[in-house]
Amino acid sequence: MLDLWRILLTLLFIFPFLSAQETHSHSVPEKLGKVSFPISCNPAVQEQFDRGVALLHSFTYTAAENAFQGVAERDPRCAMAHWGMAMSYFRQLWDPPLVPATIAIGQKEIQRAQQLAAGSERERQFINALALIYQDSATVPYRTRALKYEHAMEDLAAENRKDVEAQVFYALALLANASAADKTHAKQKQAANLLEPLYRTYPQHPGIPHYLIHAYDNAELAPKGLSAARAYSQIAPSAPHALHMPSHIFTRLGLWDDSITSNLAAQEAAHRQGDTGEELHAMDYLVYAYLQSGRDQEAAQVIQQLTNMPELNAANFKIGYASTAMPVRYVVERGRWSDAAAIVPPTEAPPHVVAIAVWARGLGLARSGHAPEARAEIDKLRQIEAQLRTSGNDYWATQVEILTREVMAWSAQADNKLHEAEALMRASADEEDAIEKLPVTPGPIVPAREQLGSLLLEQNHPALALEEFEIALANAPGRRGAVQGAARAAQLSRPK
Repeated sequence: MLDLWRILLTLLFIFPFLSAQETHSHSVPEKLGKVSFPISCNPAVQEQFDRGVALLHSFTYTAAENAFQGVAERDPRCAMAHWGMAMSYFRQLWDPPLVPATIAIGQKEIQRAQQLAAGSERERQFINALALIYQDSATVPYRTRALKYEHAMEDLAAENRKDVEAQVFYALALLANASAADKTHAKQKQAANLLEPLYRTYPQHPGIPHYLIHAYDNAELAPKGLSAARAYSQIAPSAPHALHMPSHIFTRLGLWDDSITSNLAAQEAAHRQGDTGEELHAMDYLVYAYLQSGRDQEAAQVIQQLTNMPELNAANFKIGYASTAMPVRYVVERGRWSDAAAIVPPTEAPPHVVAIAVWARGLGLARSGHAPEARAEIDKLRQIEAQLRTSGNDYWATQVEILTREVMAWSAQADNKLHEAEALMRASADEEDAIEKLPVTPGPIVPAREQLGSLLLEQNHPALALEEFEIALANAPGRRGAVQGAARAAQLSRPK
């Protein structure tokens, strides 16, 4: 069995990922919730325009683009149809929010919208706000442009207080600009304050519960998101993302059975619609939930499904991340250190995706008696961090810095440098706890705080380990490793 898994994992990571679009064209979903976004175009296109906006709110971007294209074909003078097409390329909560290959297409569409001259000041505000995202994209940093967009949407929302879409799209802009380093979650709370009253008045609007889930997707606020999580999949069940999104809250609260149900439905719907990125995203969350539930065999079955999926484009972050993280989760969560040491990093993937596989290799080497060999993986991680810093990707550079210290800590532990090991892992835990995760992941493969508890157990400090496991469980309730570690630490801490 061990050799079989080594072969499976090696094949997975060296499999040549072929270029493919993340989402293929498919028929427009049938139940998407209720959206009303009045525009001054031909009344005959209003229903189709509303449908396009509903698709945007459930991140069904290719279908949304097709819907807006249909509006433009039926009413060639409809400026807002081109706004909609440009919006379908602006994926605010994804990484990256603008794919370089599609920026020129989005620019063309928003310029066309401006040229056509919208029929109302409100429509012009929507168009001109989005134009700020595409304007000077080659010279002005994205974050600068995103902040300008947020301010423009703030003005639009202030001038149109009874306009539901103005408020909802402004809330989304706030969430897109929320800092991962802000543990007060100021912008998330601001967005939630906009959305909660609307949720009571417009209970079938798909964007409102969707963005509430994102606002509450953190340890502090997660309990507030349970109502929206329970509702969203019922509002827009034809959208795979709507079926998946509740699991963000379920994961935060350790509701593993709910997460499994959510992601099984999302995986099946995404597969049926040809949405590879969404299918893999659901599968990653599914593997995570299976592992926390102790259902290892079912997690292995999902990974087997992954190996049977052709034409995976690892250069696409959403696809590359999920396809890399799943098998890494399986071997690392289960302590299969020799298997982890055998992992081959994917080719063509973004550097911060490659780092996950390099980290797993380093961890596996350090924890299976090959600490000297782990130093080569540490060097690779440092190179990836430097590459990310140079490119301005500070969030992922910091994440890779954390991963590097974790491998260094376990290497120091293997070399019997116990104080150094604890100091390195504690620094990783403190830094990781200070930063929020991005929506693409259910969380770190193994939280640094949980690893600190395991390391202290190995050093025969059960009372100290128990403290760390308890903090880890407060941050991520129900994680199997922390639960088992805390139980072991409590047992060893009892007076004999």
